[in-house]
Amino acid sequence: MNPPAFSVSSKSALRPAWLEASSVQAKLLSLILILCTLAMSGCAAYQHKEKHELGYLQRAQTQTKGNFQVSVVVLSAQESEALFGSALADQGIQPVWVRIRNNDPVPYWLYAIALDPAYFSPHEAAWKNHFFLGGSENSAMDSHFRKQQIHRFVPPGQTISGFLFTRLDEGIKPVTIDLQSADGDAKTFFFSVPVPGLPVDSDQVDFDALYSEEEIVRIEDLAGLRTWIESLPCCVFGEDGTTPGDPLNLVMIGERGVVASAFIHQGWRPVEITYAGSLWKMVKSSLFGSEYRYSPMSPLHLFGRSQDFGLQKPRETIDQRNHLRLWLAPARFKGMPILVGQISRDIGVRMTGKLWPPTTHVIDPEVDEARWYLAQDLATSQHLIQAGLAKGVGLSTEDKPQYNLLGDPYYTDGLRLVALFTAEPTAYDEIDFLAWEEPRDIRYLQSGDD
Repeated sequence: MNPPAFSVSSKSALRPAWLEASSVQAKLLSLILILCTLAMSGCAAYQHKEKHELGYLQRAQTQTKGNFQVSVVVLSAQESEALFGSALADQGIQPVWVRIRNNDPVPYWLYAIALDPAYFSPHEAAWKNHFFLGGSENSAMDSHFRKQQIHRFVPPGQTISGFLFTRLDEGIKPVTIDLQSADGDAKTFFFSVPVPGLPVDSDQVDFDALYSEEEIVRIEDLAGLRTWIESLPCCVFGEDGTTPGDPLNLVMIGERGVVASAFIHQGWRPVEITYAGSLWKMVKSSLFGSEYRYSPMSPLHLFGRSQDFGLQKPRETIDQRNHLRLWLAPARFKGMPILVGQISRDIGVRMTGKLWPPTTHVIDPEVDEARWYLAQDLATSQHLIQAGLAKGVGLSTEDKPQYNLLGDPYYTDGLRLVALFTAEPTAYDEIDFLAWEEPRDIRYLQSGDD
């Protein structure tokens, strides 16, 4: 005889009553434990450290203009969590400490929107970090955040200080402090402030030890500068130092801090070193189409070493970005450092058997597009004083391109962008354009054209 067939309902009907009761009790007990856990976490005491316990003010950068002095510090993720008792970086929030001394006889207003058009109010920043069922602890958090905020009004003859809550930047942060008086007078301060925590490529370079004084070529006039630029190698190279790669199409002249500030304030970001953590970020960004603003770059070589530092202006995903590599050259123009390098535009990714991981970016073959983008970007940075084009790698056209290390074709008018920087804000109509070389429209040129 076959055993009786039971439906689900008939099986349930045969369960002992005590078993059903214990199942319900277990579920109720689990629910109670979850609620108790949430309640206990919500009732955790709000704790934070005081400013004097952290020492971040030792990193303050200070600028003085006329009767104004401004100092700034950008907190690391660990410092902001200690000072505000909340993991602000996990919420994409970064506190910036500002001190303003106004020795003018008139009051000024601090325009926080110049620092970050989407800055957070103190209550907003606190709300994102409230405890579940926090009650009075959340109120204490709100109060602490409000007390730490800098006031927007700067009276004459007084000093104010405090924090602005901005969106998160890593490695280095552009900080613009804009002050306006009632009669229309303006005071603007530009800072590029290092942020501890992100290991970037330039941290590994001792720039002062790259060359001896005897190795440095001293250039004192534009004619000498042009001759020196045109004598540079055609390209950057592979690890062997001889296999040509991307064209050497950039020459940047100015103090490194000023050059970096111009780029950072235009939205360019530093490059994280290559290690397991950064590789994992790259994979996630590529697979899920997320942003990774500090993606590492593969090494290229010049002057016997890989790039001193890279910069990139990312789009929404890691697959697309403008990026450049720079090297400090063994030369100075009127005492200013000279940085040379290459720029190209990444437009996608592809597989390759020449690297590990076995993927690489695909560059826009018309590399002059990236060079022209940078020229426009720097012209609006308010740090450019002179700019022009000089001879470089030489003409290559679509019908007869050159190739980089990974075999990708590129074509170019063969010129180099030359840019001289100044620390003082400079309007576009104050830029001196060097009448050296004119760009050519390579769409209508063929190989062999002069």
